Amino acid sequence: MLVYDDVERIEDAAAIRASIAGMMAASVDRQPGRQRHETLVQAFIRTGELVQGLADREFGIKGADDVSEVQDAGAELLLGQARAILQSWRNGFVGELLLPEDWPDRLEYLDSAEPIRTKRAEGYAFYALYPESYMEAASISKLTSKTVVIGIRSIGTGLAALVSAALGAGPACSLRPTGHPFERRVQVTPALSRRILADPETDFAIVDEGPGLSGSSFGSVADWLQANGVAPGRLHFFPSHGGDPGPHSSELHRMRWKERPRHVVGFDDLILKARDPKHRLQTWAADTVGVAKPSWRDLSGGAWRALPHDDPSLWPPSYTQMEKRKFLMEADGQAWHVKFAGLCGADADKARRGALLSEAGFIPKIAGTCYGFIVEEWVSGASLDRVSMDRPRLVEHLGRYLGFRARHLPAPGGGASIHDLCHMAAFNIGEAATPETAEKLRRLIGSPNRFRGRLRRVDTDNRLHPWEWLLTADGRLIKTDALDHNAAHDLVGCQDIAWDVAGAGVEFELTGEERNRLAELVMREADCDLREDVLAAFEVCYLGFQTGLWSQARASVDGSEGKRIESHIKRYLDRLKAVGKAAGLRYLFADADLRAAKFQGESDG
Repeated sequence: MLVYDDVERIEDAAAIRASIAGMMAASVDRQPGRQRHETLVQAFIRTGELVQGLADREFGIKGADDVSEVQDAGAELLLGQARAILQSWRNGFVGELLLPEDWPDRLEYLDSAEPIRTKRAEGYAFYALYPESYMEAASISKLTSKTVVIGIRSIGTGLAALVSAALGAGPACSLRPTGHPFERRVQVTPALSRRILADPETDFAIVDEGPGLSGSSFGSVADWLQANGVAPGRLHFFPSHGGDPGPHSSELHRMRWKERPRHVVGFDDLILKARDPKHRLQTWAADTVGVAKPSWRDLSGGAWRALPHDDPSLWPPSYTQMEKRKFLMEADGQAWHVKFAGLCGADADKARRGALLSEAGFIPKIAGTCYGFIVEEWVSGASLDRVSMDRPRLVEHLGRYLGFRARHLPAPGGGASIHDLCHMAAFNIGEAATPETAEKLRRLIGSPNRFRGRLRRVDTDNRLHPWEWLLTADGRLIKTDALDHNAAHDLVGCQDIAWDVAGAGVEFELTGEERNRLAELVMREADCDLREDVLAAFEVCYLGFQTGLWSQARASVDGSEGKRIESHIKRYLDRLKAVGKAAGLRYLFADADLRAAKFQGESDG
């Protein structure tokens, strides 16, 4: 299924350096405290992206990783930043901040005459991966300062510097595995090989996020080290979790992964159960809203569903592996929702956009941010998947909400092109049904070129399912989870508001008349193009994406959760059939009927 996408940006190195310099200067000037630490971490993450982009550019020119003065300067700067982060963390965010005096010179050296391609670090953005976890893992690894530290690009560029700082080792190097995602290989020049392998009797730390479906990035570096004379007993892995590689890993990589040490400190041990209260999320969130000794409940991994629905049979489906960490905090008769929003300033950016939506009465009040988390007012109510609501009122509210977003919230980032959306939809439906169905969908959508000049990206919601809405006791309709899904770990991103109008039509099963009324309201508010051909194409694309997303989710679960997801997929396929019939293509969707019947049979079984 086509669901995920690595977010890449084409950027000017000078502009990135200016941003980093500003954050570094701010961290030096700030008073000791957590905010100073956060600013330093932001600068470190952005430096890692810059060094990664420069290294990948050189790799693209040479076809291999090589010794490089630019990369050496980047590795030294990252190590200096990592040492300052380690010092700040260990000192409870107080004391003088010790940065290399020549950091401006090292930063200035990170230059490129041509634009570079940088990649967003997924762990920092989506999965509550905190840089301090790698420092703590290195500190308890019992490795020495003689360890050779190798980071796997992209995110491993910076993570390796954190491991080096905690070990007292020298600057880390980075390697770029390439090839098929399940069969990665590394290409290393003789000069860099001699540097890395100068002492094959020392220990080697391989650092990256993951492992993922195959673990082949970790495996490819270990393969290369062993092929060049490093004993297997010298290999140490620094991953982001303690699990095994996924089902596409090779037997060799699975065996090595089980046999060699994996040094991991997870989010819970680092931030929820930290011995020092200054390192705990509970303390940060309580300070943000000005309360003491709050109660704390973990709502991650679908646990939030137990609040509105005691009976699990009433729960909506959840892609639990992809959910962000979230918690309920209560104190003094009040309650707050504390949810991970992303490091590197993503939390503050989302809070700013959320403030506009909150002031307009659409979402809960934003209380503040704390090191990657947003704290918002907790709103109680009945979710719309379990209560009936006056349909005209629902459509009117959806129209005001989507119209407000389209008019007042410009797109904070990019997203898939209409061509990519159409390709994704046809591919996913072809996988879920048959290749013949995919071809019929292409014919139904037609040429995306006809939309050229008619679409305008805005800050779309991308998550309009009924269970994401609450009807409060005083009759207000509140949208939850409204800030994350146009910047999620998927390919959709920010789209024309037609994406949300189509999504609302699907999720609330709007009639043609209701959807037309919704489109009319949004157009009146936002002066946008929501003609029938636009909405029809976006609805097919939306159905294709949701079918792919939930099919991926289905592959990761079983039992009652699997049945909930199967029922959800069937609903999308049924809607797809209805779209075909409405377009006069009744005879074209017989295979969608067969696939929907298959899901129903699996669910009944």
